[in-house]
Amino acid sequence: MQDENLKLEDLLTKMEKLPGAEHLPCVAIIGAGIMGQGIAQTIASAGIDVILIEKNKDKLENAKLDLTENIDREIKRWAMTRSEKKSVLGRITWSLDIDNVKDRDIIIEAVDEDFELKKEIFRKLDKLAGKDTIIVSNTSTLSLTKIAEVTTRRDKIIGMHFLNPVPKIPLVELVKCLYTSNETVEIVKSFASKIGKTAVEVYEYPGFVTTRAIVPLLNEAMYILMEGVATAKDIDTAMKLGYNFQNGPLEMADMMGLDEVLAWMETLWKTLGEPRYRACPVLRKLVRERKLGKKTGEGFYKYDENGSIVSGTEKEGI
Repeated sequence: MQDENLKLEDLLTKMEKLPGAEHLPCVAIIGAGIMGQGIAQTIASAGIDVILIEKNKDKLENAKLDLTENIDREIKRWAMTRSEKKSVLGRITWSLDIDNVKDRDIIIEAVDEDFELKKEIFRKLDKLAGKDTIIVSNTSTLSLTKIAEVTTRRDKIIGMHFLNPVPKIPLVELVKCLYTSNETVEIVKSFASKIGKTAVEVYEYPGFVTTRAIVPLLNEAMYILMEGVATAKDIDTAMKLGYNFQNGPLEMADMMGLDEVLAWMETLWKTLGEPRYRACPVLRKLVRERKLGKKTGEGFYKYDENGSIVSGTEKEGI
């Protein structure tokens, strides 16, 4: 009997080492906004079950609707099939109960870029999550070290800065804070690979690589528009054709969400104090008017119900 048990243990060990037999993590996402939806879709597309948690019913229902509509648009473009849609949505559980994070291996925080809000969430997650759970922040500019300091698991805090639209961009910045352990880095790097992302390791610094590099470009394009040098369409066309950009800077800002772009600029301006990060008045004006880009149907361009730019609606110099 003992020999049979040993043989069984050996067989299970070998099975765990077979390709595709590796442990798939249980994942929770806090925040069902644009980034949360995109991260959830990406994880579900990789065959991993994920729970998406929001704070109120209206936001959760709107998120369900938005994600379904986004996938339907992809189906119309022949980028996805209906069976893939069914598979992806079938792997996403929608919840209002943050207690559901208790049995998760990885928790990803994807709320607004608000330092106090993130600290509050991390405190709560630290109390609820299992002792081995890794807690990830999707912050693009805030101090991960300071966020980690409100928890009792500083070595298991790490950043994964996804870029929007998450399902289409194959990059994620892996952000190590002062306390992040090498084991945590390796686990999260493996997770990034499982969901089809190339992880670029960066050390904590305002803006990391992608945000810090792109913000001055977006800002300068906005100043060019404000000064009346060219229309939004011509600015974007010049950058797409001249420098092989997939999207021009103003269309890119609309896709990111102008409120998010403004938040990045304000954080970089406060922390680094360099003029290139001081937000253009045009951006502030559009955010005040709640013209936040693609997600509200108007920003530097106007958009139809399918998220396509309406011809002839690009802004003139302001």
